[in-house]
Amino acid sequence: MSAKEKKVPTVAYFCMEFGLNQDFPIYSGGLGVLAGDHLKAAYDEGYPVVGVGILWRKGYTCQYLNNEGIPYDVFPEYNFDFLKDTGVKVKVLIKHQPVTCKVWMVDHFNNVPLYLLDADLPENNEPWLTHSLYRGSNDDRIAQEIILGIGGIRALRALGLKIDLYHFNEGHAALAGMELIKEKMSSGLQFEQALKATREEIVFTTHTPVAAGNESHHHAALSYVGAYNGLSYEQMKKIGGDPFNMTVAGLRLSRLANAVSKLHGETARKMWRKFSDCSPIISITNGVHQGAWQDPRINQAFRNNESILEVHQINKQRLLTEILRHTGHKLNPNALLIGFARRAATYKRGDLIFRDRAQLIPLLNSGQLQLVFSGKAHPQDQEGKNVLSNIVSLTKEFPGKVVFLENYDMGLGVLLTRGCDVWLNNPQRPMEASATSGMKAAMNGVLNFSTLDGWWVEGCKHGLNGWQFGDGYVGPGQDKHDLKELYQTLKTQVIPTFYHNKQQWEKMMRVSIKTSTEEFSARRMVREYYKRLYSPTEELHTQIS
Repeated sequence: MSAKEKKVPTVAYFCMEFGLNQDFPIYSGGLGVLAGDHLKAAYDEGYPVVGVGILWRKGYTCQYLNNEGIPYDVFPEYNFDFLKDTGVKVKVLIKHQPVTCKVWMVDHFNNVPLYLLDADLPENNEPWLTHSLYRGSNDDRIAQEIILGIGGIRALRALGLKIDLYHFNEGHAALAGMELIKEKMSSGLQFEQALKATREEIVFTTHTPVAAGNESHHHAALSYVGAYNGLSYEQMKKIGGDPFNMTVAGLRLSRLANAVSKLHGETARKMWRKFSDCSPIISITNGVHQGAWQDPRINQAFRNNESILEVHQINKQRLLTEILRHTGHKLNPNALLIGFARRAATYKRGDLIFRDRAQLIPLLNSGQLQLVFSGKAHPQDQEGKNVLSNIVSLTKEFPGKVVFLENYDMGLGVLLTRGCDVWLNNPQRPMEASATSGMKAAMNGVLNFSTLDGWWVEGCKHGLNGWQFGDGYVGPGQDKHDLKELYQTLKTQVIPTFYHNKQQWEKMMRVSIKTSTEEFSARRMVREYYKRLYSPTEELHTQIS
């Protein structure tokens, strides 16, 4: 029986960003790409899901390097002529002024319907509110979250869609709960009754353990911008605390929540256990969309028991051609190529491998090792930009051996997760919630080389489908410990296998592909959401894991 034939709830999936395609840049990184993969997998499986988001006319950022290697940002205005006009407009109140939002629909990338709110209209005093993702003042962010949450519920009503369950992907959507409560209070329920009823129709996904990703707002700002939506201070405080934490609000508004890997579930439960009245947090590990990220030729070679290495070398050459075009450096197709591509954040330790120059320099000078990096920092994150600048300075110190690809996006992500030989990941444990880029690499036979954080705790079969280093150590001197283990494993296992045992390398590639496609696909993920998170309340006998 297909999903369409089963009695399953119709879900509205709210997210601040969606990464459906590199030509539709309304995403910043992993959160948005995950949301896009979720919609694609729901489409493949025939599940009744609709997405709700914002049309970011100027996207997130195009980030380039100046002559000194310092990142700078460009914000072009895009022409999204493939969008469908629903004919629907809704209004929200922001700073006591009505703001009209036009509702567009996207179904261009083999995804379930995605409805996007757009305030860039001549009748609005502040049409720029939906221009750029994650930019502007704190008040601007609250206004954008009003548009997403309150405006999103009103859009669903105006579209005439019957929704059974609201899935808030991260705390940005929490204000949708205020609109659902307001609807019920308008029908005669008292606040406590409305809150209880609303909790039965919301589920919530929490993502990052990083404090900056769990944003808080002062109540004065919330009230002034319009987030209260008719509720009182005491009512808002009951939901989100004081200051008002968007993640706490998501946990208190939902009947059930999930973290995005097993280890992240442990971390999240410890993080939020001091807050009362929160929903239980289970673990549903992220997955990536096979059709979007796995090279079809790799899939075919895997299924037909043909040479994966031959196909991989074609993908590697494509990446090396792009590196040559971007940087002017011609890398060796027969030398080990390790890739690292991430959002620029200090906990990800993008420069860790450079911290032991005595070990690194001989590997680079001998030609045994080549490194390719890519990544973006938030336009207002100077610390993140400094991380990138430091890596770029090393490309000048080791030209042709270390390279950096600017303006990281989904297009580069495809090339990198298909064309590198090894995918390096070394976050400070346990700060990585999931790290889905490693899943994308694994689906293409690119072997993961990672600390035991995020999904790799579950996926790693050391020496069989990749390698771990650091043994999951958490404590004083973690950087020093992990750096030592990184080079120990690199020099005694990764490099010897690559150069002297290609048969074993290809065998590991096959195990990597099998592991990732069976256990870490978006298809598995969305099925698990329906089975464990979206089930009716009376069926919620899920073990906290």
